[in-house]
Amino acid sequence: MLKIGCHLSISKGYYKAGLEALSIGANTFQFFTRNPRGGSAKKIDYKDTEKFTKLFDDNGFAPLFAHAPYTMNLCSDKEDIRDFAKNVFKEDLERLSLLPESYYIFHPGSHVGQGVEKGIDYIVEAVNDAIKEDCETTVLLEGMSGKGTEIGGKLEELKQIIDGVKYNKNIGICIDSCHLYSAGYDVVNKLDGVIGDIDKVIGLDRLKAVHLNDSKMEFASNKDRHEVLGEGTLGKDAIVRIINHPQLRNLVFNLETPNELDGYKNEIAFLKANYKEKA
Repeated sequence: MLKIGCHLSISKGYYKAGLEALSIGANTFQFFTRNPRGGSAKKIDYKDTEKFTKLFDDNGFAPLFAHAPYTMNLCSDKEDIRDFAKNVFKEDLERLSLLPESYYIFHPGSHVGQGVEKGIDYIVEAVNDAIKEDCETTVLLEGMSGKGTEIGGKLEELKQIIDGVKYNKNIGICIDSCHLYSAGYDVVNKLDGVIGDIDKVIGLDRLKAVHLNDSKMEFASNKDRHEVLGEGTLGKDAIVRIINHPQLRNLVFNLETPNELDGYKNEIAFLKANYKEKA
């Protein structure tokens, strides 16, 4: 069964988001743990989380994608921004313990001119501060497009972060089809090779999730601009190959395409129609 969802708002609660997901044929969804531009997280509604947990169990949801806010820059050159990011990271992990199974996904951050090595040192320090030996949440570094000074556009950078984390048994990666293509990993023409690179550098056992997006940009542009499936430079054929690839097909996929609910519904229907139940 294809595990597929899209990005939904939880402003009206997790239960409402779960119903929306089911209404468009999804069996998971992604949400921001708080305002994507930062700030305090919304107070937990325990009745809502209880209702949602039952909905999750009754409908066989796949793990959710809990996405950290974009302002969570663990490797900023400003100490107050790094401290804010550390607090968000730790608070988000605590809140996720109240929800059904969720992957915590975050952008590694931007070193803003300090250099990749310094940036990675800061990220490792922050993750080690947040993740203790008893942490059960799966934490995923998102692969990036490599724009500007952001870290994570190269597999080797993700690997270096993972290796630096003391309690890293539940640390993995989330790949993004748009980001990979923009970062110079040719998922259109050389998908097997890209997956081989992931296995060689990081290990496929660390690959847990996929953001499924087309791209507005050309190959190796290092620019992050998502597009509706089939209307970008990846195209529908490449997207179908991704969801059916033997090493990817059983992962959880979430759409981050520029769509409203009806658009997501159409994309999910397309993906289901082109998903082969047996590899």
